[in-house]
Amino acid sequence: MRKKERYNGVIEWFRENMPVAETELQYKDPYQLLVAVILSAQCTDKRVNMITPALFEAFPTPEVMAVSTPEVVYEYIKSVSYPNNKARHLVGMAKMLVEKFDGVVPSTQEELVQLPGVGSKTANVIVSVVFDKPAMAVDTHVFRVSNRLGLTCNSKTPLETEKELVKHIPEDLLAIAHHWLILHGRYTCLARKPKCEECSLKPWCKYFWETYASK
Repeated sequence: MRKKERYNGVIEWFRENMPVAETELQYKDPYQLLVAVILSAQCTDKRVNMITPALFEAFPTPEVMAVSTPEVVYEYIKSVSYPNNKARHLVGMAKMLVEKFDGVVPSTQEELVQLPGVGSKTANVIVSVVFDKPAMAVDTHVFRVSNRLGLTCNSKTPLETEKELVKHIPEDLLAIAHHWLILHGRYTCLARKPKCEECSLKPWCKYFWETYASK
């Protein structure tokens, strides 16, 4: 199957069957989403959503978090992965937001990645979700699903995956495609035991045809 045919099939299936796809992180403003995405690194959205209500109540704005300390923030986020590092990142991020960006979450990737704890993936999530700009954030789900489906040619890094997806997915679909791939990886194309038999993307899935259909 040619790559273009595979992309067309996968995209059309998602457009028909998942017309609405968005982040499962709970937030009310750009600052809250930025905090939640930083916390979600190597951690489930479910766990993040469990701790953010109390965190946002204690630190409702960047200005409040900026005058706190990592030790204080740690007490609110200690159940997530790498809480010490994330506590330092959150306080550092808040201080830079206040000092350099007047407390406003910037709208470009170039500015966002200057913030402590914000890498390319996090920046892409913010610009696509908050500012509705075409960007493809590649997390573990996107990386795995893209390779399995055959949307990428055995890419070795998230950056390689991002470039390949951006090249083939229409610009106006990049933001929602990010969520399509995440949700598919979270609930169907699982890391250890993908639910291939019940997956509707089988006709276009390279992994399925190589693993099951040939048996």
